[in-house]
Formats: sequence, structure tokens, C-alpha cells
Amino acid sequence: MRTCKKISFSVNTDLKKQLLSWANQFEEVVWLDSNSYEFSSVEYEAVLAVEAFTALKTDYSQAFDQLAEYQQKTKDWIFGYLSYDLKNDVEPLSSKNDDGLAFSDLYFFQPKKIFLLKNEEVEMHYLDMVDDEIETDWDEILKVSSNEVNEQSVQNSASVQSRLTQEEYVNRVEKMLAYLHRGDIYEANFCQEFYAENYALLPLETYFELNKISKAPFAAFLKLEDFYLLSASPERYLKKTGSKVISQPIKGTAKRLPNVEEDEALKQKLRNDPKEISENIMIVDLVRNDLSKTAKKGSVQVEELCQLYSFEQVHQLISTISAEIANGISPVEVIRSTFPMGSMTGAPKISAMKIIEELEVTKRGLYSGCVGYFSPQGDFDFNVIIRSILYNSSNKYLSFSVGSAITAQSDPEKEYEECLTKAAAMHRVL
Repeated sequence: MRTCKKISFSVNTDLKKQLLSWANQFEEVVWLDSNSYEFSSVEYEAVLAVEAFTALKTDYSQAFDQLAEYQQKTKDWIFGYLSYDLKNDVEPLSSKNDDGLAFSDLYFFQPKKIFLLKNEEVEMHYLDMVDDEIETDWDEILKVSSNEVNEQSVQNSASVQSRLTQEEYVNRVEKMLAYLHRGDIYEANFCQEFYAENYALLPLETYFELNKISKAPFAAFLKLEDFYLLSASPERYLKKTGSKVISQPIKGTAKRLPNVEEDEALKQKLRNDPKEISENIMIVDLVRNDLSKTAKKGSVQVEELCQLYSFEQVHQLISTISAEIANGISPVEVIRSTFPMGSMTGAPKISAMKIIEELEVTKRGLYSGCVGYFSPQGDFDFNVIIRSILYNSSNKYLSFSVGSAITAQSDPEKEYEECLTKAAAMHRVL
């Protein structure tokens, strides 16, 4: 059982930094921040969960079954992530590429302490065993000084390298195009890794800086023991509210420019670009098919198609697909039947994932997986882990990956430039 205390308080940037700075003392931290984007239709302005009471950490083998059992057994808030490599639990696939990060394939925990920020109010949900700490914790949070929460200057401690040269990237995209022209796939998301070894990262300070320049609607900071995620994700994977589920895939990207007229011209070009629109529509069809596996007949709807949204670094085309879940379908089954998300795989999904595994040189791991939560009622909300820095503090390995959708119309050189545009914010803070 949980004790709930509501406090009226202005939900602003300083409070968020105070909360997260206070939370950093714990071994398990999940922070989710909408950065006040209304389109994201999140339940809360921000959510913080800390300190595990129980936890589930496993590799891909029977991972979804274990998660379903854990979610049903706790019937409480649980927070965590699903890595891309859980594809191997859904389909007879494998992940054999190099992995410098060594994250578990799945990690969820039942937090002792939860903070829900919404409508100028902070709700504190504490397990009864620690509810006597509510007042003390709140006092400590408010005492976190501005000096502690201001972004420190993040110093480079090692150089960030590309796993592929531009020439190698182009050669691999050309091999993917050969599969496309042969008809094995219609579209696939090809990704490349940037990495640094022996990197002494300041995770929290770097996250503050990344969030300041990106202001993404599905931002996240995750700390689980020695493993960190610093995410400026603009994309939602899947959200469930009652019997309704929505997915919001992104396909179609243009960079932002400081000149207003030039920026507007790029927006209009993206809005009318046949290649970018076709990328988006192909993934919408894939998501519609995935959602139909657990939906009531005839309930799958496209609420928005190729709607243009602008973020700090890029313009994006986003579609919204919804469905009503059929009776008797568990929350985890809705995720299993749609995982991994179509925007990060391609169509047909299984063929695309096989080709991705062949042509990419590093294991994706948490990149292009998702992070989020389940509520006690079985609702959930998960982002797509893109525009994100991953870090293993025990071996000091830092990684971030970027990708783009490859279709028959793709120009490998332009796809490489799109990857650099997406990587700009991560490069800047590092």
C-alpha cells in the first residue's frame, strides 16, 4: 500500500532540477519529463521514481512472460526499460554484434518513492514502509541549492569516435538498397554508433545540458546501478489509458535553421517531400497492423497523418494511430505484439530486423528500445530511446547511436547527413 501526499507547488525548471539532484543519491532512478509539450498528451508534466523495493532484471529469454508476471504480481507502479534486443524473445532472431555497454535486456523496479508533477501540484506516493520520510524528503529537496542544480560546464574527457567512416556507412546503405531493390524489404532503419572509451562522464550535469538544448517531449534520465540513460527523445512508442492505446511514430526529418525564413522553407519542403511522406506512411501501415493484433475489430484509427512538429534541433513528421484493446488482453501483451517499434525497424518487420542485424556493426541494446512505466491500473506510457546518450560507469564506455529510414529513393550521402543532424545535440554536450 502507498501513502499519498499532495503539495501545491509551482512546477518549474528549478523544482525539477532540485528533485533530480536529490534523487541522484539512489541506486535506481527514473525521471520522465514532457518539457510541457502539449501534443505529447502525457498524464503528468514530469514523473520521478526512486529506490527499488522489488526489481526484475533479465536477458531476452522469456522476458515478456516474466514482465507480465511481475506486473500482475505487484499491481503497483513499476518503472524501467525494454531493450531493442527483446526482439529475440518475440521472434526467432539473435543479436551477435559487439556490445560495449552491457545493459541487461530488461530492467524494471517497484519504487519506494514516486513523485508525480501535474497542474501546479506535486503528488508524493510512498510505500507505507517509508511514508514517515515524506516530510523530511520534501524539506531536503527544497534545500537543494541553486548552485547544486545549475549546469556545470561539462568537460570532454575523451574524444567521441564514429564506429563507421562515411565511406563504410555509404557502402552498407548501398547493400541495404540492394535488398530493397530486390524486394526483400520496403524500408529499414539503419543506425550507426558514436562511442568513447575511458570517458569520465558527469551523467546528471550532462543530462541537464542535453535537456536544456533539446527540450524534448519524452525526455528521460535513468540510473540503474552503474548504467545510465540520458534521453532527449521526441518520440512516443506506446501509451495505454484504460482500453485505448496510441502510438506516435516519427518518420521524416529536417534540420532547424536560425534564420526564420530559411527555417520556414525547410518546414514546407519537409511537409511536401514525397520520400519523407512515404517513409511515414509505410510505418503507419506497419503500426496499424501491429495494433490490430490486440485491438477490437474495426477500432484501429489514424488520428494524425504526417503532422509536422518542430523541436529545438529538428522538424519532424509525426503520425498518431489509436486502437481500443480487445477484452482479456493484458497490458504487457499489447507491448509484446508491437515490439520493437516499427519506426526503428522497417517493413516487413522481421525481414528488416534480420538485415539490420547483418549490416549494423554494434548491438543496439537500449538504443531504439523504450523507457517508461506501468501504473497500478495497468496503464502505461513508453518513449522511443533515440537522441540519447548511454553510459556504463563501471567500464567508462559511452555510446550514442543515430539512424535514418532507408527506402528505395534513399541517397546514402543524404542519409549520412541526416544522421549527423540527429547527432548534433549529443555531440554538442559531449
